[in-house]
Amino acid sequence: MNQQEEQLRQLVKQACSHRPGSGERQKNLTKIIRLVTGKLWKENTPYYQDALQQTWIYFCQNLCEGKTGKAYDYTRGSITTWLNFYLKRRLQDFYIEEQKRQAKQATQQVYIYGSSQTSQNLDPVENLAAQPDVPPLLEEVKAWIKTDPDGELRQTHITNRRDVTCQVLLERRLPPEASWKKLAEEFQLPISTLSSFYQRQCLPRLRKFGELEGYL
Repeated sequence: MNQQEEQLRQLVKQACSHRPGSGERQKNLTKIIRLVTGKLWKENTPYYQDALQQTWIYFCQNLCEGKTGKAYDYTRGSITTWLNFYLKRRLQDFYIEEQKRQAKQATQQVYIYGSSQTSQNLDPVENLAAQPDVPPLLEEVKAWIKTDPDGELRQTHITNRRDVTCQVLLERRLPPEASWKKLAEEFQLPISTLSSFYQRQCLPRLRKFGELEGYL
């Protein structure tokens, strides 16, 4: 552990030793923010500041007590890793919402302004912004699912459907995720069956991976 990480660890300990809302806790939180800010993930997107603001709110609410999520645990990773994981998830959420908004807007333009000839030249897909670089975290999750080191994802499947495994569903539900309706049609299974299996068997394994890697 380097000197700065040890300093952050001590500041976290000091902050959490004081009651929520107290001046002493606020002072230590401010010191942590100043040290961590320069180490956080940077991204040139219009919604970066909104995602960053949400990250700091999450930080203040969950550093010690875990009010809206799991409280920070220094034994599972550095505070920078913890905050970067949350920040990248929020950026991914904003990106997905922005793409939906642009797709809806482009479709409305075709509907309102387009004659049959014009409509052929206004493909909503062409109006979407190019996808930014995939955050390294998402790449790591994709690699873990694809390689499936212990074979657990490939072996865990819906009863009597060895083709519908956790590995398959996790890959298909990563951004940009396939809808449950599309998956239900593809595998000829009810949405409730797929969703229930995903919630009970697949998500817990994904969470376990995140915890082992210090992301949760």
